[in-house]
Amino acid sequence: MLPRLRRFALWLARDVHAADDLVQSTMERALARWQTRREEESLRAWLFAILYRQFLDGKRRANRYAMLLGSLGREEPTWPSAERVAVAYSTLAAFASLPVEQRSLLIWVSVEGLSYQEVADILEVPIGTVMSRLSRARRALRQLGEGDPQSPSLRLLK
Repeated sequence: MLPRLRRFALWLARDVHAADDLVQSTMERALARWQTRREEESLRAWLFAILYRQFLDGKRRANRYAMLLGSLGREEPTWPSAERVAVAYSTLAAFASLPVEQRSLLIWVSVEGLSYQEVADILEVPIGTVMSRLSRARRALRQLGEGDPQSPSLRLLK
């Protein structure tokens, strides 16, 4: 499971060292809470859920820290380089530009081969929600690959 967890962590963190730290903290948490694991759940889905939650927690912590530094006036905004803009037109960059939730869904279903039900268990949502989110993620990836990064139109519900 370690290579699969590491591959998923690399896509989330986009940094080798951060991915290794994420996998290590995932394994530490899994071993510390081994008794709480439900027997009917897949070990793979349980570990992916832990890794994903660890990543989200780290992002929230980093955002709070960045806000604190920003309020002190120390952090200057950085703009993307011309090289980054050129790379954005490749399929890999289109995939990387998707939101974390969409990337996660595509990796779990397309790369890792998890079933829709396993992904629904990880995210703690109904299976229909997973299917619709996956459909939107695939459509967004197609649009980005074709150079058509249109934002979705919002519908007003009454």
